[in-house]
Amino acid sequence: MFGWLRNLRAPPPIPEPAWQATLARYPFLAERPAADLERLRRLAAEFLRDKEFHGAHGFVITDEVALAVAAQAVLPVLHLRGGLTWYDDFVGIVVHPSEAVARRKTTDETGVVHEYEEVLAGEAMDRGPVMLSWQDVLASSVTRDAGYNVVIHEFAHKIDMRGGGADGCPPLPAGFAGTSSARDARAAWFAVLQPAYDAFREKTIVAERFGGEPPWLDAYAAESPGEFFAVACEAYFVNRTQLAAEFAELVALFDEFFIKR
Repeated sequence: MFGWLRNLRAPPPIPEPAWQATLARYPFLAERPAADLERLRRLAAEFLRDKEFHGAHGFVITDEVALAVAAQAVLPVLHLRGGLTWYDDFVGIVVHPSEAVARRKTTDETGVVHEYEEVLAGEAMDRGPVMLSWQDVLASSVTRDAGYNVVIHEFAHKIDMRGGGADGCPPLPAGFAGTSSARDARAAWFAVLQPAYDAFREKTIVAERFGGEPPWLDAYAAESPGEFFAVACEAYFVNRTQLAAEFAELVALFDEFFIKR
């Protein structure tokens, strides 16, 4: 595996055959400008140097697995100021062969404890590791039309969590979108994201309960503003055209954050 990259101050370039195989499998990466691809390759090598991959249930981490995750994980921070420092709160990446089942426990407002099982394609833990299903990572090669990408989803959560909980608003600098303070920047962010989320949630409810036209984005985005942000980020990086057709203001907001900083 790419474990030989670890502990190197400046990792050498990813071998050409491995890089080209990754670009061929994930066309939304290959279609980026040459300058972006050069930076993406360098960041992916640094990511592989800094992170530790672990296979669950006997799953073997190969070069293909590690590079596929790395190349997609660094895409959201490609132009972000700070680069990979957005991911410096964790080291471990756990890859399952397919979806994982997690046991959950919640307490409702009356104090009653509810236990249930949740099927997961991925999970990002605050200041903890990222879990991914290899089956779903592979699916990202053919699900761009649906705007689906589990790696980008979980790493978008990681970016979001840098400001605290995954509430749908990553840390924003003073001056963001022409504001004069971090507080005003956050207000400006939610002035765009919240109405988009509310409208999407309403459309999802109408589709599920009354047989209305289902939304294009994954309905899971209606769970919370944090999930809406992560799902929208998936689409932003793999099918920007379709996302812009439905959420033009949201795409402009994401451009301001992911590109213009």
